[in-house]
This record gives sequence, structure tokens and C-alpha cells, in this order.
Amino acid sequence: MVTLQGKKILLGVTGGIAAYKSVILLRELIKMSAEVQVIMTSAAHDFVTPTTLATLSGKPVLSELISDKDKGTWSDHIGLGEWADLMVIAPCTANTMAKIVHGQSDDLMLAVYLSLRCPLMIAPAMDLEMFAHKATQENLLTLKERGHFVVGPEKGELASGLTGEGRMSEPEEILQRVEQVLSPASKLRGKKVLITAGPTYEPIDPVRFIGNRSSGKMGYALAEAANWRGAEVLLISGPTDLNTRVERVQVSTAQEMFDAATENAEVDIAIMAAAVADHRPKERAERKLKKEKGIDSIELVENPDILKWFGTNRKPGQLIVGFALETNNELANARNKLERKGVDMIVMNSLNEKGAGFAHDTNKVTLVMNSGEKDLPLATKKQVAEAILDQIEELI
Repeated sequence: MVTLQGKKILLGVTGGIAAYKSVILLRELIKMSAEVQVIMTSAAHDFVTPTTLATLSGKPVLSELISDKDKGTWSDHIGLGEWADLMVIAPCTANTMAKIVHGQSDDLMLAVYLSLRCPLMIAPAMDLEMFAHKATQENLLTLKERGHFVVGPEKGELASGLTGEGRMSEPEEILQRVEQVLSPASKLRGKKVLITAGPTYEPIDPVRFIGNRSSGKMGYALAEAANWRGAEVLLISGPTDLNTRVERVQVSTAQEMFDAATENAEVDIAIMAAAVADHRPKERAERKLKKEKGIDSIELVENPDILKWFGTNRKPGQLIVGFALETNNELANARNKLERKGVDMIVMNSLNEKGAGFAHDTNKVTLVMNSGEKDLPLATKKQVAEAILDQIEELI
């Protein structure tokens, strides 16, 4: 774990029910030896007390530009903006997001934002209808375009009782992002990284297809994590319902994925995490095949092998990573794949492992390399993605 010793962090807390999570986040930042100055909006006082935050941070909580008008006591927003290494607003309400986008400065937090000399990270939190509103989505896009870091929101149970997107990311997730932003420069910074993700659908007719159960979560987690480390990421995705801020090319079939990948092969690192169908129907019916007529058989032909193509056409200095989902003789099959494809690493996982494989939010993998194997414990796919990228940096 990266230490934050000596790092100066401004923690902004706005008026939302998720403000209770800011207490946990503050505690973790302090445990990692960061110096934290808390700034609260007036609305935030309705959800968490300044006394709690001041006790944990060891500093008086700031809320007003002028805290004592009779004495002329004021908070130096310019000095705060120059002092910090990072400003984190968690939770960040729809109202605060809108004010940031439009450059308003009617409270201390916004005045500090306009004075920042450091990066800004926000963790949006609001109800699903507010988050889905076009105005909020446009504001979120503007913040990303300005280069601000956005963590979440996540899908889950909301304070309204509804379930959907808008839930503030957990403090552990935000802390991980803080570490990445403030850690020494990653070896991936400035590298061009190509990642494939998700399944492919091989059509039988306009309605039916041959596919698999891949959700794309592992590949998307890798793309997000590489992007956070400063890589220039291109994600080529099969059909999924996932969203990402990473540049994405959407495809459906294995041939389309092969074409998109080979057209963008001039990269430093290629990570083939997609579950690509090995075969496709030789003929695709133009109309839906009717049950009454029957389907005696479907003749299959082999799809192009994307990973093997990259291994065969490797560019000088290029690093190539493949994935292998196995059900038996897992390690032997993964090592055989490493040798046959001519790549640097195979990420092997087994459907026999509880919590691993398709659709789960967790995964348990073994990294297979020419130098040996490295078993990783069961973890979230985001954590597994970070561990895979750590190993890639070692290989670099």
C-alpha cells in the first residue's frame, strides 16, 4: 500500500446523506499519515458534525469565507488552494457539481476550487433520477473533460429506497484512487494500451447467436485502472451493459474485434481480456429460421485468433497479455497457451474457483509467465486489475 505521509489533502464535504462515508474516508486518510483539512458546505452540517471531522483530522473544520465578521476572521481560500496536493469532494452533490462547472464561488469550498493549484477528485452522490438527468450528465462530462478525477457513482441501494446508479463509491475505492493520483509516476504513464473486453456474438440468423457468459467486468476494470495510471487506453468491447469514460470501440463479432484490434496494433501493451468465440456459423441466415422447418445442424468455421496474431506480429518492445478461463488441467493449459501464442503473460482463472469466472464482481487468478506463476487471492475485479497492472509494470 502506498503511504500518503506528508501529502496535503483538502477534503470537501457537501450536503448529502452519503456524508457519513466522509468520516470513514477521513479516518483512513489520517491512518495513512496524510495531512487533511476538512471544508464543509453549510448544508453538510445537517448530515455530519464539524466536531467529529475536526476530532479525526486534528484541525478545525472550515465552512465560511468569513467566520467571525466582528473580528474580521476569514479563511484564506487562495492559501488553501496553494497548500494542497489534492482536493477531494466526497460526497459531491448534483448542486455542487453544477456550481463547479459554472464557476460559482458563493461559499468557501467553491472559492477554494477556483484557487486550486492541484488536481480535483469528486465522488458524486445523489438519487438515480438526479444522476440520470441530462443536466447532471452534461456537468459530469464537462468535469471529466477538464481533467478532473471522477470516482463513481456506483449502482446500489439509495437513501430514497430505490436501487440504481447514484450511490457514492465506498471510502476504500476513493482511497485507492487517491493513492494512485498521489503515488509516484506509474510506468504506464504515457504508454499506449489496447484492451479487449466482453463476449462476442456470432449470429446464426437476425435473432439468434452463439455467445458466452462474459460480462466484460474484468476488461473494463483493467481499462479504468490503466487510465488512472496515466496510460492512453483504447478499449475494444464486445456487447455489454457497462459504461466507461475510457475511449471505446464497440464491436459484436470476433471478426469485428479482430479488425478493430489489428487496426490499432501500434501500442506498447496489448491486454486481451475478451472472451472471444473460437468459432462462428459458416452461413448466416438472412431471415429468422423457423422452428417448423427445423435446424439439423450448424456448420462452424474458425474465427481469427487475435492473441496469436499479436504474438506472431509483435512490435519491438511490445508487451502482450492474454487470458485463459479453464475448467480442468488449468495451470498446464494456461502454460501451454503462453507458449503457443508467444505472449508475455497469461492471466488464468478457473470456473472451479468459487467467486471467479463470468458475471462475478470478484475474481481469483494466477499470473502465468515464463519466469513462473503468481497466485493472487480472491478479490474484487478492480483489485485484481490493479494487481495485474502491477505485474505488467514489473515486466516492463
